[in-house]
Amino acid sequence: MTDSTLSSKQQHKSSAASHRGCVSAVLHRKTPARMVYAPNYWQWFAHHQNHGLLPQEIAHCNSQLEVIRHLGLDVFSRNIYSDQKKGWFGGLSEEVWDGVTVEENVVMEGRDRVTTRTYHTKRGTFTERQRYVFAESTLVQEVFVLDNAPDPFVALEELLQARRWRFLPEHYAQEQGLVGDDGFVVAGELYSPLKVLHLMAGAINTTYMIADDEDRVKKLLGLHEAAQLDLVSQMAQSGVPAMMAMDNLDAAFHTPTYLENFSASYYEQASRIAHAKGSTFFIHACGHQRVNLKFIDSLGVDGLEGVAFPPLGDVQLDEVMGLTSDRFLITGGISPIETEKFKSAGEVRAYVKDLLTRMRPYSHRFMLAASCNTSIRTPWNVIQWFRDAWQEFA
Repeated sequence: MTDSTLSSKQQHKSSAASHRGCVSAVLHRKTPARMVYAPNYWQWFAHHQNHGLLPQEIAHCNSQLEVIRHLGLDVFSRNIYSDQKKGWFGGLSEEVWDGVTVEENVVMEGRDRVTTRTYHTKRGTFTERQRYVFAESTLVQEVFVLDNAPDPFVALEELLQARRWRFLPEHYAQEQGLVGDDGFVVAGELYSPLKVLHLMAGAINTTYMIADDEDRVKKLLGLHEAAQLDLVSQMAQSGVPAMMAMDNLDAAFHTPTYLENFSASYYEQASRIAHAKGSTFFIHACGHQRVNLKFIDSLGVDGLEGVAFPPLGDVQLDEVMGLTSDRFLITGGISPIETEKFKSAGEVRAYVKDLLTRMRPYSHRFMLAASCNTSIRTPWNVIQWFRDAWQEFA
């Protein structure tokens, strides 16, 4: 099936069920007119655009939103608005510093974009460096801000005490206006106390700092929690229907003990604040989820984004539904394992048929989506085959 040869049955199904209406139904735990398909082509599109690899039929597209619209898919996205050269997420809020001056220097090394940020505080100067790797169209952290700090606890305290966020509702309204009836922009502006330490120290040094002085770490991370809950309140007051903590909630790094000690309070309070204003609170998930599912559900979190099958994950999606309550939402189901290995439309069709058949009883709390991202090595025809199979079985 090609873009121009949709069957009359599929055309009727598509026209009878609005994108926004179907996504909204799932957010309200109601069975949609058809199953939602809201993929993530952020890195895939950027890579193909960067390298002049866009297929002819989407060469006119200037954003992943235009690709999603071209394919006739749904939008439930926390990166439809983000600039991946500047960060892994964000763009709807701005940092506000009190007593800290931040300098940013950007240089090109070949085709790579290298960003150095220097933080001048009352108790020292701290630096981090990120590289946008052109060859892979991805951002990597080369130097963490706590790496060279004489006392990382002092640096952590200085930075977390000084930083707050300001939500930009006019920017959100602009981005949602661009998406329109195709679905919803998710405000993926948040991250937990444990994740802030990952971002500032790296996962390995996070473990060392906790081992050295867990009580002090917990107290300092409370500063971040308070600032983030203020941002949650700002977003909820602005009427954002869905917000997300960009935590990469993998049990390898967010162990049950770490989760309970450092992030549970934040997740529970953020969910309560969101619900009070009719919003939903999600967590971005990567990797293994099984051991944390029931606890995350118990905190009032609305759902996880990007859950993968084994081997990238450790639980089948229909198992997730059985392990959580009937209010818990899941997006995911398509990982690089599938998009890179399938070589025929028949393989994709069989996979999607099996997945959607198993998930149909849970269509009121499931969105078919990318498990984190779409691999840059995914062929365009595979993306089309997934679209075609979804249209057939949704």
